[in-house]
Amino acid sequence: MSRTLRIGYLVPQFPGQTHIFFWREILALEAMGHEVHVLSTRKPPSGLIAHDWSDDAILRTSYLGNIDPIASVVGLARLLPQGLGRWIAREGPAFAKDAMVSLGAAQHLLSYAKKHKLDHIHAHSCGRAALIAAFVKRLGGPDYSMTLHGPLSDYGSGQRFKWSGAKFATIITHKLLHEVEEALDGSLPERMVIRPMGVDTRMLSRDTPYAPPEKGRPVQLFSCGRLNVVKGHQDLMSAVRQLLDQGVDVRLEIAGEDDAGGSGYRLELEAHLKKLRLQDHVKLLGAIDAGAVREKLKAAHLFVLASWHEPLGVAYMEAMSMGVPVIGTDAGGVPELIRDGTNGYLTPPKNPGALARTIRALATDPDALMRLSATGRAHVEENFRASLGAETLVEEILR
Repeated sequence: MSRTLRIGYLVPQFPGQTHIFFWREILALEAMGHEVHVLSTRKPPSGLIAHDWSDDAILRTSYLGNIDPIASVVGLARLLPQGLGRWIAREGPAFAKDAMVSLGAAQHLLSYAKKHKLDHIHAHSCGRAALIAAFVKRLGGPDYSMTLHGPLSDYGSGQRFKWSGAKFATIITHKLLHEVEEALDGSLPERMVIRPMGVDTRMLSRDTPYAPPEKGRPVQLFSCGRLNVVKGHQDLMSAVRQLLDQGVDVRLEIAGEDDAGGSGYRLELEAHLKKLRLQDHVKLLGAIDAGAVREKLKAAHLFVLASWHEPLGVAYMEAMSMGVPVIGTDAGGVPELIRDGTNGYLTPPKNPGALARTIRALATDPDALMRLSATGRAHVEENFRASLGAETLVEEILR
């Protein structure tokens, strides 16, 4: 029997609206018999705490606190003799700022790691969470690893510093792996593993068979994703307007909230909705919990997410696991999940016309919808179970 590990599991602003994957992975690690210490930088805005498990997650999460100038200065004094000054000179002012913001949290995490005898810290980010873990290691704490969930440009400065000290890294797509290899050659850990996020295929399964839309009844569309311009919700709304003008009766519900908890990009989407006169056909549901997402997927004929770029797409996985045919965009890592014409369909991003044509073609082809329902579910069961991420993490730590 393999040894029981004490794993520090560090996620920024946990539990946020898109964090169901992390919660599933935590539970999978514990089901394997390991001790998981949930860590986070700070709580997310209250409007983004929407899951039925959020309260449990908050109660068991240790938050590293706000900026602590005294702890930051102490950490800086300890790391300057180890060459941190050279890194700051090399990486520039942005890295210096990130370092001073993160050093206090690193000092707190170092104390926590020693108190609880953590074997390893995994940062599910390559931003400041990874920097905190890197500082902890250099201050005498446990080894660390990290996961890249999107383009390096999204994760700030000091990437060579973060990656060069890691024992290993997991990366969610081959596309991102190639990007990292080109950008950080010479500063990468020995082990880099492709491991996509995953979903709980047991929970995300149907208790009633999928059924295509009935003739004369509205086509029910569902989308799920943060309210952000890059998610393309405005393009999907425009496609709905085109379909209605062509005589196709559609209804669209969008689950998700903006990063400001409802006072940000949501306002622009609401204005777009009114401009297109879609108040009777499109609903913005806000952030809803996983159980509510499952119920919406059960009622949907098609899942559509029109992202301009998407590292991979857990929302697509959830829909496919529920046997709902999916339409995505040929952007980012999505083609590594959706095989066009086989287990879903891809359209060009920022193209409401192509999106409308694909929705219309599928809505009138029940045989294609039934085929996609089956192939999508099978693909996710085989390749994107949440437990695969936990298994990979344990294998690499033990290695």
